[in-house]
Amino acid sequence: MKTQSFNPDVLKAYFVCGTQDLTPQQSLIVIVQQALKAGITAYQFRDKGPHAMLSHQQRLEEAFKLKQLCHQYQVPFIVDDDVTLAQQINADGVHVGQSDAKIQQVVTKVGSKMIVGLSCSNKQEIEIANQITGIDYYGCGPIFVTNSKEDAAPSIGPCGLAQLKTIATRPIVAIGGITADNISAISQIKVAGSAVISMITNSSDIQKSVQQLIKS
Repeated sequence: MKTQSFNPDVLKAYFVCGTQDLTPQQSLIVIVQQALKAGITAYQFRDKGPHAMLSHQQRLEEAFKLKQLCHQYQVPFIVDDDVTLAQQINADGVHVGQSDAKIQQVVTKVGSKMIVGLSCSNKQEIEIANQITGIDYYGCGPIFVTNSKEDAAPSIGPCGLAQLKTIATRPIVAIGGITADNISAISQIKVAGSAVISMITNSSDIQKSVQQLIKS
């Protein structure tokens, strides 16, 4: 629960994951716990799309278990898009996109109690968001081409990220196609952190992958 000012340090190593990001052999709870042990600084429960495997009730139950797990490691648990779910389980935060629930409505509902993140991929979206009170951070991207989101906007590249940073009045977490091979390009821009999916879910060494995020 947001009882004080937002600490952008939690954006440093930001893991986003849901059942649609895993193989049938992988367990969401197990992967998140491994990532928490390795040192992620925030976790976003994003379970949506045609490949998500949970029913509404299962999603509620899984979210509650994941929140409890995150709290064992003192890591904020953030829900993607679903404000109702976030309220039901008393999540630490909610993240919405430009096409999700209207950001002003989200801020009005939960802004005093939860971290609020907003996806912004261009200058116009940042400039509009800068005028809205109650947003804590921006998720900017996709930086590189990504297969994790079917409706992803065109990639903006490190140069595009640098341009958005110059006009943003809030901390930025970079997202989209970030891997061990290209994360150095993000670190040079010095945004608050990087958000990843496959860099962790496809990793053969989660500890090493998370440490790369933390050190970048």
